[in-house]
Amino acid sequence: MLQSRQLAAIMFTDIVGYTALMGNDEQKAFDFLKINRNIQKPIIDEFNGRWIKELGDGVMASFNSVSDAVKAAIQIQEACNKAKEFQLRIGIHLGEVVFENDDVFGDGVNIASRIQAIASPGCIYISESVQNNVSNKQGIETRFIKQEFLKNVKEPINIYEVMTASAVVSSNPTMQKSVAKSIVVLPFENMSPEKDQDYFCDGITEEIINTLAHIDSLKVIARTTSFAFKGKYVDVRNIGKELGVEMILEGSLRKSGNRLRITAQLIRVSDGTHIWSEKYDREMKDIFEIQDELSLAIVEELKIHLFEEERKQILKIKTQNLAAYNYYLKGRYYWNNSRTKEGIEKTIRYYEQAIEADPDYALAYAGLAIAHTVAADWGFMKAKKALPKIKEFQTRALGLDNSLAEIHSSLMYSYAFIEWNWEKAEMEYKKSVELNPNSPEVHHIYAIFQVCLGNIDQAIKHNAMARELDPLSLIFNFASGLILYMSRQYDEAISQFRKTLSIDNNFIPAYFWASFCYLQKGLYEEAVEEYQNVLLRDTLTEKFVPLIDEIFRNSGIKGFLNWLVDEGIKHHPEIYNQSYYLTVCYAMLNEKTKAFETLKETCELRTARIAMIREDPGLDNLRDDPEFNTFLEKVGSD
Repeated sequence: MLQSRQLAAIMFTDIVGYTALMGNDEQKAFDFLKINRNIQKPIIDEFNGRWIKELGDGVMASFNSVSDAVKAAIQIQEACNKAKEFQLRIGIHLGEVVFENDDVFGDGVNIASRIQAIASPGCIYISESVQNNVSNKQGIETRFIKQEFLKNVKEPINIYEVMTASAVVSSNPTMQKSVAKSIVVLPFENMSPEKDQDYFCDGITEEIINTLAHIDSLKVIARTTSFAFKGKYVDVRNIGKELGVEMILEGSLRKSGNRLRITAQLIRVSDGTHIWSEKYDREMKDIFEIQDELSLAIVEELKIHLFEEERKQILKIKTQNLAAYNYYLKGRYYWNNSRTKEGIEKTIRYYEQAIEADPDYALAYAGLAIAHTVAADWGFMKAKKALPKIKEFQTRALGLDNSLAEIHSSLMYSYAFIEWNWEKAEMEYKKSVELNPNSPEVHHIYAIFQVCLGNIDQAIKHNAMARELDPLSLIFNFASGLILYMSRQYDEAISQFRKTLSIDNNFIPAYFWASFCYLQKGLYEEAVEEYQNVLLRDTLTEKFVPLIDEIFRNSGIKGFLNWLVDEGIKHHPEIYNQSYYLTVCYAMLNEKTKAFETLKETCELRTARIAMIREDPGLDNLRDDPEFNTFLEKVGSD
């Protein structure tokens, strides 16, 4: 095979919103492909470029001269804008690539593709290597856009926009908004004769979701939102409209003894058309092959170009041990369905059994690390006691497979909230999002981490990204309210807590923090009422509701806060976070000595909540005391 390595300017172009158009008007979509080809081919030839190939609605070309590549892109973009039929995104990067026969490979290709994917409709984005070559060229104007971390690229890339003379917004409404390729995988229906196979059926669905999530150019709705439709018969077009996706994958699973039958259908949301279906009749030992085949078939049907790293992630062998896999799926089942102390304990037991069956199961070690970190964060376990175990599991997982996004998100989590090593937390975020850009958990954890740093705008932005990928997630919706509370937007926070409770009316933290919002607003009757909602959710504490009414009537808000520190907080389920909530109550009572005593206890416990002391309004009465600064200096200093 003929092969040569050389420096080249690689250009990618892509029609904005093409997939949506294909769903609405297939013939017009094909007409656009022809128009696009007729515009680009002669211009690429004119500037001595090499037409490499078409990738669905995209075009890849190479140029020996950076100036020629940019000038060709400008002319293509202006010709397209003049035609007013559709818009293009164009990305260009200069780098070393490998030409082999009629194709080209290498990091230079991948970076150009990533740049094109983030370009705004009707725009040309270039890397700094291109910018350095054209900055002094007459007739080419550029402007800096941003610094961007691109998937599978170690260092951030500075992105510039090439300014064109005739940027015209498309008159075609379908093309005015960028529509990414997007999909939701609905929970597969359990058709097994055994009634205890829900965990297996749910686990297979989640595995498919997680596999597809590694594809950078595909928006994949996360598990929580997908599973909100479990057992519900809703028109796929309504689901698509609600979630803003183009495609839906649905199916069923039947497991009987050692035999397995999986059926799957890919449905276009716009008209409900089944565009692909497949049935797999295999033995249980073939389950891993079925998942690979299914994921690759979806990618092919969606006409997505897979890069080498993405293909590796899809085909990665996590375990070949069926018993270990079975235990792991049971652990995931309890993890997803019961984020209580008891649920996390069951999760940990099943992950431990998975490792007993397969001591080299990296994903199970990563799961153990995250489960212990969450247990510490939520106050179900002492953070100091959990940390050695967390580090052990993280080290073991990294030694087996350092390309798992799950382990790097676990490292980010523990570095940020238990170890207070914020520099390393930032590094692990970058690794996590590079390995799995569709992970809502990564963006959510990073959002709360940004609260700790005082970067509220970044916190809001990243938690919004988590909610976009998983809009019906209880945790992500609650976190949005918590971030608004920390930014002192109390009315907005209360509204967000109400949205959270519309998902689950028994979610205690939403009532608890709504109570704090009302305390900050001076609406004490409403604050007490919200806390009574907390008590009413537990048969052991509902007896206190009339008592609080009496205390509030006789002693006002001070009496209520005193009852909280004497009696109420000790009933809060987050056992090892109770000292932090006591600190907040003492601070609101302006009892600084007691507040600093419990804050010291909180700090010694390494309770995750203390990481947010820079922003928590509940501690405002302490901020003018020099002793408070000693805690600020300690948290985040490791």
